[in-house]
Amino acid sequence: MDEQIRLIAQRIGELRRISGDGAGTVARACGVGEEDYGLYERGERDIPVGVLHSIARYFQVELTALLTGENPHLHSISITRGGRGMAVNRRAPYKYQSLAYGFAGRRAEPFLVAVEPGPEGAEPELNTHPGQEFNYVLKGRIRLFFEGREYLLEEGDSAYFDAKKPHGMQAAEGRAEFLAVIF
Repeated sequence: MDEQIRLIAQRIGELRRISGDGAGTVARACGVGEEDYGLYERGERDIPVGVLHSIARYFQVELTALLTGENPHLHSISITRGGRGMAVNRRAPYKYQSLAYGFAGRRAEPFLVAVEPGPEGAEPELNTHPGQEFNYVLKGRIRLFFEGREYLLEEGDSAYFDAKKPHGMQAAEGRAEFLAVIF
């Protein structure tokens, strides 16, 4: 098991025990199945970023605290220099950088996401999470899979969608980058 996944799972389990809530209660509130939630909390399955965001909201803690064990301290402005976002490499083939990890009380989670092309003809693993998501293509071309349809997004294109519905992204050719904001 990856050490980062294990530490995040420990933090989530401790928060749930402190709250006194059952796993089923937390799972339902975060829009995930109880079995999946149990795998997340035991560190047996990687947790999608959107689900981490929902868990952080449920326990009223910063996502940064779940990821690192430390709370952000900035309240007025947080500057993240190019290429220096906090790495949140949760799931292959996505590489995330949190762009506002130092700001306390965030209402949205902005990420710079790099994604590689998948195998020819293969769809990416789809995920769901509570809330909404906005994606803006910065470099390359993205194949967005949403509710059984495929959309080709090019540089400058964007998509805003209900993240509770199955979705996934894949670079169309070569590495692509997009801005993802989870609300």
